[in-house]
Formats: sequence, structure tokens, C-alpha cells
Amino acid sequence: MIQRAFEIIIPRYLFIIISQPQIFLMTKLFTFPQILILVSLIPVSCGSHVTGRDIPALEPPPEEFKDYWFKGKAEISSYQLKQARYGEIRQGKAVMVFVTEDFSRSKQVKLDQPQRAGTDALKVMKLNLTKKFKTGVYPYSMMQSVFTPVDLAKSPHSLKVTTSSQEWCGHTYAQLNLQPDGYSVQAYSYFESEGDQKERLDQVMLEDEIWNRIRIAPDQLPVDKFSIIPNTMTQRLRHTPIEVVRVHGSLKEHNAEQWVYELDFTSPERNLKIYFNKEFPYAIQGWEETYRDGFGANAQELTTTATLDRTIISDYWTKNSNADANLRKELNLE
Repeated sequence: MIQRAFEIIIPRYLFIIISQPQIFLMTKLFTFPQILILVSLIPVSCGSHVTGRDIPALEPPPEEFKDYWFKGKAEISSYQLKQARYGEIRQGKAVMVFVTEDFSRSKQVKLDQPQRAGTDALKVMKLNLTKKFKTGVYPYSMMQSVFTPVDLAKSPHSLKVTTSSQEWCGHTYAQLNLQPDGYSVQAYSYFESEGDQKERLDQVMLEDEIWNRIRIAPDQLPVDKFSIIPNTMTQRLRHTPIEVVRVHGSLKEHNAEQWVYELDFTSPERNLKIYFNKEFPYAIQGWEETYRDGFGANAQELTTTATLDRTIISDYWTKNSNADANLRKELNLE
């Protein structure tokens, strides 16, 4: 909290201290040596520029977070999806499942016996995001899992992302794992030009983790220019490389009840807007993603949209009998 106070208060006095130090001396609020010390505490910066390994300073989650997310159930939300694919908009469904669970720092998998894991155990927010839509005669099924520590003050980087896509032509898979020197990337595809890939990328923000960060601490989302690894679902659909790029982020008021977080990419051009509630638990109301979609003569700028439909709270992993199928109707998935 002391650090946060310095970050807020000190910059407001910087201009006066430099341009009119006599004001502080005349008011006897500070001696001249104290002014020099005060100036020395101000970080040298040219704005809120977030680059490379820089991640916003965060604090542990508040009690209301623990009361909502640590009760042994998941939040499941369905969305009406309009997905851009092959130069046309396709009707479909998206589902977001947010749940906290105990994760292994070393193995980067869910722990079977967290009570025995000791310091290797880490509480994470897991997002499972699915998209289902049809392109003509054949269906698409896409899924992404993102594992982000809930205590970002102690563990500021997501540990793991996995993304898969299945359709009648074949299936693809990508995985990012946090390592001490960056993210290890593995990608597999049925396309010859994309084939089996392994590489290492810098330890920067992941676009895939933005959803979790909204649910954990939306006021700490990165803004202005910063480095990011773009969304691996979109990368799959656009056949772009998994790499670090520059992006501009902004957090603005959308209306009386919602914020909108926007990411604007220039290479390649793409824009993402995520709408979420101002009040905890910061439910995601929907998103819009705009880019040039399609190939050849069918290529055009299109906007994928998702609009919140239904939300339930459930320990869904226990709801696997035929009698539990009615929960899909509650989510408007049937």
C-alpha cells in the first residue's frame, strides 16, 4: 500500500517541486534535502509504458474474491456467438467456464492431492473457453484452457495455455508453458507449412490470460503500448505465427454498468473489445473482435461478436448423469 501511495501522490508534486521549489520551502512542509530525497523516489518514466517483462503491480485478492471463487463451484456462462470464418459470419455458441483449482508449479497440471504438494501448490483461476459453429457442411469445435495465479502479486504470469481446434479437415493443438527464461511453445498442425513447431518466446503478457485478469483485478489491466503474445485461438483461425507483438491497450467506461477493455493491434491489424461489469465479480458480458477474414475474393473485414446469454454456478464435474442434462437447457445450449 505504501508503494501504491508513492506511485499516486509523488508524481502529482513533481511539476511543482521542479518548477517552483520555493513554494515547498516557504510552507515549511519540506526542507531542501527532503525535496531532493522526494525527487529521487520518483521513477524515471515517459508514461505508463508497459514493455517486455513489465507486469502491473498487484495486491493479493480481497476477501470478496475468496468468498465467491473458493467455494468449490464454477461459474459457467453461455454466449450467443457470431464467428467470422471464410469471409462470412457463422452462428454458434461459446461457453466460458471459470473456476479456481490447485495447480502444480513444477508440473503445470492440476494437483490430485494438493495437501501433499507443499510449496509446489498454487491456486489458479482456470478458464475453459469453447466455441462451436458450422461452416457449410462441417462443424468447428475449438477449446482453450488458461491457468492464471489468483495472487498476481506473488506470481504475475500465467503458467500455461492450451488451445485445440477440430474440424473435418483435421485438428491442431498449441501449448505455452511458463519457464524461467520465457514461454516454451509447442504447436502441432495437419498443414505441412505449419507442421510441428517448438520455440521459446519472451516472458510477456498473454492475450489469452486477459479474461482471467479481468475476473481477478480489472483495474490493473495493462494500458498504452506493451508487448503481448496474441490470442492462440485467433492465431489458429488466421494461420499467423505464435510470436511477440506490440499492442495498444485501453480501459474505458462503456456505460453506467460496464467497462470496455480494448486491444488494438497493427501488425497484423486486429481489434478486440471486451465488455464486463464494473462491479465484482466483473462478469464478462461479451466481446467483439474485428479483422480481415477470408481468402482471395472472399476476404473482407468482419467482426466476431459474443453476447452473454445465461450463467449458472455449479460443481459441474459431479453433474454427469442423464438426469443432469437439463442444466444444458438452463444454459440454452440445447
